[in-house]
Amino acid sequence: MIEFPESTKVNKKIPKEAFYKHLSLSNELKAKFVSDIDRITIENSLTKENLNLTDQSEISEILLLSISLKKKDIDKRIIEAIARQNPHQLIFLLKFQNQKQLAVYHHRLYRSKWSNDLNIKLTSSGTNLSLIWDDLIRQVALGDNLATDNAQNSTDEKLKIQDRINTLTKSINKTERAVWKEKQPKKRFELYQKLQSYKKELKEITGGKA
Repeated sequence: MIEFPESTKVNKKIPKEAFYKHLSLSNELKAKFVSDIDRITIENSLTKENLNLTDQSEISEILLLSISLKKKDIDKRIIEAIARQNPHQLIFLLKFQNQKQLAVYHHRLYRSKWSNDLNIKLTSSGTNLSLIWDDLIRQVALGDNLATDNAQNSTDEKLKIQDRINTLTKSINKTERAVWKEKQPKKRFELYQKLQSYKKELKEITGGKA
């Protein structure tokens, strides 16, 4: 559930054509923009004024942009282009049928898992918009991930840790399959050693929480 204050609600629909004309897109992405997106709505606008914040911030506005899709597997380059070329900080709420997904661009695109309304969670917390934006990035990119739940680390540090966890998890799964398929004892042992190294690093990073 998205729990932004009532004062931030906008619910303003934006015509697709008017939207993508302001974007620098290849002909391929323009075609996908038209064919894959049904409608775009500004759901919420978070500002210093409507949140009654006292602290100053370099960020002037954060928008929650709702995008209803005609197909679930939208090309992520479209979302990235919207985020990079918009002057505001954007949180995306992607919708397909009865499923929803949150997305945010911070150096790269982060997306939550597709879920229903009950499992979509987003709150605004902080004394200025920069802190709120930082926390929104954390919520979308990391969710309730306990493996990176360390208050001493910045959001960027937590994201770096999570990216390494994801890489190690993929390497472990790939190497486990290779170990079982390998017939030569020497190569199988080398793969097994590599597998144990990945698992050890993962355990050290997560403290056994992954």
